[in-house]
Order: sequence, then structure tokens, then C-alpha cells
Amino acid sequence: MSDVGSKPGSGGVASASQSNVSRRERLRRLALETIDLSKDPYFMRNHLGSYECRLCLTLHSNEGNYLAHTQGKRHQQNLAKRAARDAAEGKGAHPNAALKGKKKVLPRRNTVKIGRPGYRVTKQFCRKDQSRSLLFQVDYPEIEAGTRPRHRFMSSFEQKVEPSDKRYQYLVCAAEPYETIAFKVPNVEVEGKREGKKPFFHWEPDKKVYMMQVHFKPQHPPASASASA
Repeated sequence: MSDVGSKPGSGGVASASQSNVSRRERLRRLALETIDLSKDPYFMRNHLGSYECRLCLTLHSNEGNYLAHTQGKRHQQNLAKRAARDAAEGKGAHPNAALKGKKKVLPRRNTVKIGRPGYRVTKQFCRKDQSRSLLFQVDYPEIEAGTRPRHRFMSSFEQKVEPSDKRYQYLVCAAEPYETIAFKVPNVEVEGKREGKKPFFHWEPDKKVYMMQVHFKPQHPPASASASA
């Protein structure tokens, strides 16, 4: 005898897809209650407001979807592969041995940029040896506390902003929360310690000014040297 208002057979067995949806929802709710995303090294929020898994390279619309992904098969398999690879690389070695000889890689941060810094460029010329140099002074009045600017040289073929030109290279300078800037300089060999004019880089924390001076090797020998030869 059936209950009043019920329809026999209307409550069929849930399909496999419905079971999976229900299971993922339960896992998502459990993860929201137990997992601290601030401690997840693979969790990242991009500039579009969505969330990314840096391990699996997947996009997620909200934290709940990301947490459900972390409990899924794909993420768990990638975690196991990563752990196995790390164990293989560090097998039989001291825990800090892998860090020796390698540069420290800073984690990528999503910082709100406040614009480009102010700067001054001074051209310098030495009549004695006919050498030329450039002095860059970049102002970072709002630089993050406890940090200092970073720089590096970049090939014209490495950058993607302007058409490549082998006659030039770029001196790139970066500091949070400012936009990264680059100075376009001649693609001439820079003098080093052997010539006694190594590049000069100095951060003045009181004035919040970063100074960079590079000396370029003369493209032609000085007139006095050619005459004496």
C-alpha cells in the first residue's frame, strides 16, 4: 500500500553523473570547512578575478570550485607525480644540497601596480679613452618596505614589445608595486672588472633612488693609441 500523493517508481536510482555531482559537492563543502587556501602553494587569483591551480594549470570561477578540483583525481595524481619527482631529485642528498648553486626563485605575486616610476638618464663621455657610459637614476618613493629594486639585461630578441633589432639591448628594472620599465641601450659589450669599470648598481634607501651606471667598451681604439702604434 502506497502513501497518499506518492507516485510509485518516481524516485529512481541516481545516475552515475548525479552521484559524481553530489560527491563533488560534499567534498567542496568539507574542503571549505577544513582547508586554508592562504597556505596552498598552488592556489592563485589572477587579474580577471578567477582562480587558478598552478599545478594543473586549470581555471576556476570561485574558491569552492577550486577546492572541489583539489579533491579530484587529476589534482591528486599531479600531487603524487610532483612528490615522486621531488623525492627522486633529492634522493640520497642533503636536504639543502639542491638549494646550493641555484638562485632563489621568488613566488609570483599579484600586486596592484601604481604606475611607472620617475627616472633620469645622464649620458657620459670620457675623452681620455673615448669611452661612453650611461647613468640611470630611478625614483621609487612608494617601494614596498624591506625590498629593493632588481635589474637585468635583456636581448632585443627576448622582448615582445618592439620589433627585434640586433643593434640594441634593454636594461630592465623592476620594483613592487611599480610597473617594470626598460631602457633601450646600444648592443655594445659592457666593460667589467678586467677593464676596471665594472657596472655600478646602488640602492639608496633613504632617498628611495636606484642608481645604475654602465660603461660601454669603445668601438674604436683611442686616437693616441693608434698614433703610437
